[in-house]
Amino acid sequence: MSKLISVSLLALGLFTVTFAVNLQAPLYDAYAAESDVGATAVTVAFAAYVGGLMPTLLLLGGFSDRIGRRVPIALALILGAMATALLVQVPSWTSLVAARFLLGIGTGLATTAGTAYMTEILGSDRAKNAALIVTSATSLGFGGGALATGISLGVQGPTLLPASYIVLFVVAPILAVIALGLPRIDKPRPVSLLRLPVFPSGTWMFGAAMALAWSTTGMTIAVIPLELAANDLGGWTGLVIFLAIFMGFLCQPIARRMTNTRALALGFVLIPLGFLVLLAGVWLKVLTFVLVGTCITSAASYGFTYLASLAEVSLRAPDDRARATAGLFVYAYFGFSLPVIASGAIADMLGLLSAMVVFAAVQLMVTATIVLTWKRGAVPAVAFDAG
Repeated sequence: MSKLISVSLLALGLFTVTFAVNLQAPLYDAYAAESDVGATAVTVAFAAYVGGLMPTLLLLGGFSDRIGRRVPIALALILGAMATALLVQVPSWTSLVAARFLLGIGTGLATTAGTAYMTEILGSDRAKNAALIVTSATSLGFGGGALATGISLGVQGPTLLPASYIVLFVVAPILAVIALGLPRIDKPRPVSLLRLPVFPSGTWMFGAAMALAWSTTGMTIAVIPLELAANDLGGWTGLVIFLAIFMGFLCQPIARRMTNTRALALGFVLIPLGFLVLLAGVWLKVLTFVLVGTCITSAASYGFTYLASLAEVSLRAPDDRARATAGLFVYAYFGFSLPVIASGAIADMLGLLSAMVVFAAVQLMVTATIVLTWKRGAVPAVAFDAG
């Protein structure tokens, strides 16, 4: 099998794994209505994804080092299909929690194995190109699933079995079989199946930036759709979530031409700026501002910050890429989940708009703190190998 075909099939597999993750996002309000739950419950279900992903990253970051890269990717594809099938069979908040948990496990398996595998296929001297392909495939997947369901609902009308789900049911098993047939380029090592993440020296600020950026994305995916639905704009949910990630994909070629440090710095500027524009759009009920703000945060989160961070940890841990990737995503998904759950609780007490204002204020303070600490070098680079 040629290198081009291997890279293309691997990228398609990673796209499909992440496509499944936000596939159900436009139906959050429907699942919540089925179980008569509020904003806190919706954000808990959203964050259940991290409940499955975190243990996978923390305990199985080196899983593919032992058994090879192909099996975890194939397993992730099957888990995505199973999780979606559960929502079709039992559409409810409880099923959404369980499905998101399974999707988290799958993402943890696929992203760690896939990043290392892509670098091994292309060669260590093309680590940044490998990171670009992985971030592009996963960014398109994370955003594409929500958009596909949004379009399906627009064409089909209200339904709990959109065409986007059916496409996943057909494609995922086929790609799982294909993944098992990809070339075995890696050399499995006799290491423990349970291996904790690695946090390469000098990368703490990249992890902190990922946590900050993805907390903003988490708010856009989990909370903004509820506010749009409350303002009779629920039909725009799929597009908003797609833009929350797709614009980042468009910025990745620009980020690739920048140094990782410069791309990171730009991300720190765009993250709070984008959310403030988005907040203004929700406050004033101006959809254009919501879309523009979403695009700006996307450029920061999935463009400059994501690519720079993934490339940096890959370069700094050439012998432990899977575990180093796991370490980076530990940062990212703490940000992706905890602030969103807190915002959901505030929303139930004070309202969705108030929750967004609180989040914006905290985001500005945290961004300023991280940037000043980084600039002054007050915190030494963290060198930690937990395994």
